Amino acid sequence: MTATTATIAPPDAKDHSRLIFWGISIITTVLVLGPLVPIFIQAFLDRPLYDTSASFTTANFIRLLTEAGIGRIFLNTFYFGALTMVVAQVFGAIMAVLVGRTNLPGRRWLGEIFIWPLFVSNLILAFGWITMYGPSGYMTLLARTLVGDAPWNLYSVTGMGIVAGLSQAPLTYLMCLAAVNKADPLLEDAARSAGAGPFRALFSITLPMIRPALIYSASLNFVIGIEMLAIPLLFGGPSNVQTATTFLYNNGINASVRPEYGIVGAVAIALLGIVAFLVWLQGRLMQASGRFVTVRGKASRPNILDLGAWRWVAFAFVFSFSFLTIISIFGGIFLRSAVTFLTPLIPVWKVFTLNHYELIWNSSSYMRSISNSVVVSVVGAAIGTVFIAVITLISRRSEFRHGRALEYIALFPRSLPGIIAGLGFFYALIWVPGMDVIRGTIVVLILVFIVRYIPIGFAAISPALSQISEELDRGARISGADWWTTVTRIILPILKPALFSAYALLFIHFLKEYVTAAFLYQPGSEIIGTTMLQLVAQGDNGPVSALATIQVVITAAFVILVRRLLGVKIYG
Repeated sequence: MTATTATIAPPDAKDHSRLIFWGISIITTVLVLGPLVPIFIQAFLDRPLYDTSASFTTANFIRLLTEAGIGRIFLNTFYFGALTMVVAQVFGAIMAVLVGRTNLPGRRWLGEIFIWPLFVSNLILAFGWITMYGPSGYMTLLARTLVGDAPWNLYSVTGMGIVAGLSQAPLTYLMCLAAVNKADPLLEDAARSAGAGPFRALFSITLPMIRPALIYSASLNFVIGIEMLAIPLLFGGPSNVQTATTFLYNNGINASVRPEYGIVGAVAIALLGIVAFLVWLQGRLMQASGRFVTVRGKASRPNILDLGAWRWVAFAFVFSFSFLTIISIFGGIFLRSAVTFLTPLIPVWKVFTLNHYELIWNSSSYMRSISNSVVVSVVGAAIGTVFIAVITLISRRSEFRHGRALEYIALFPRSLPGIIAGLGFFYALIWVPGMDVIRGTIVVLILVFIVRYIPIGFAAISPALSQISEELDRGARISGADWWTTVTRIILPILKPALFSAYALLFIHFLKEYVTAAFLYQPGSEIIGTTMLQLVAQGDNGPVSALATIQVVITAAFVILVRRLLGVKIYG
């Protein structure tokens, strides 16, 4: 014991823990809350922040409350978010029950297919939907050829909401899948013994038991819908339909005339307040989740319900849903990248081409966007994992009296829409002296991505940390080790699996992120997402598909690597 403790730390070693506690707390506070300051100031100014003649005004908020067009924007935002939530909950919950608790044929590989959309950005999914189901999409043309018309219209608020909901259904699926797998099978057995059929048992017993997962995923999908950019931008633009995020995007940076910074700041504050309230409401709703606890001290294994002949009906539904909303979307992107144009009227091999990939290969800006994305993901995820791990350890495993406050600040980005985070950093870069050093570089992208996804990394590390006994900490401290030596020599090595999971999650989110970068990139700091946004606006669908395919391939290779070689568990 004595030899071991001497190796851990000399008794007279100077304890730098307080310096670390305060340093990390200050850095976290500045990174998370600092960018919000210029947004709030801008909302009360009649001119841009950098204009020395700007004066205080409340006209921006008066306009926010009285201008008819802005009221319509927020009405569209709420309707879009609500429809996203409803569609995602219905299909996600049904899929979770069928895949998780029934003898559905092929349920394992169908479940794997169903989570594919979580690995890519909504920008790629939106483009895939346009490619297949847009006015000139492959499925649209096929439907017109076969039945004379296509019974869908993506370019409306309802169409946008349905597409967004179907894209978010995998998130509901994963949350509900974990819940149905832990539900007490005795209750279902009781229902079956009382004469209830398999579907009656599922919908009257199983679904009510997963209500906490439904509540949590519903509020989360509502928030995601409200702060989503790609689908409202790509589908709403042609029909002149705006949501709060597209208003900020169009009027903040992409305005054809001088950007309206004042009203943009007011809308940003309103959107931030709405999202923060929804996150708070989510926490309040989850406080009563204990009423639905069915896993007690006695171990039990969930039963697989036999659907009988209905299992093939269920398979037809699940496979059709997966094919029409996932397989065809990704397949359409891949095909569009390798043809001059995609239509069911001409065989693919007659219009096959590699010109889109050659264009990307021969373009320095396109290749730079790919390399920047990889660098930001690899390096940024590593820095973010270390930073978030230290935040978690300070807030959960230290004697720092402000640890709980640090945790609240670190988790605040759950309430911070990506577009507002990017807008705040943009304002800070043009307002704070000396920030020009990192303006237009990938450094600022790494910083804003880390801030955006602190809650993701925290959620991956914190549960594993809570499973490590605090006796290890106390034993090391009694032996003379300071806090930093204790966590680096004892706690962090035990946390390696959780750290790998956090790194994997951050890598995937950094690679697919584009919203926060939309305000911050400049020539030289492009990433795949921002380049795709530019190409979509120009109508260059071939290169967009090629870039999307490259991003999907990179993501797939990374997921396979961490799953097969490192055994890291991603998204359940």
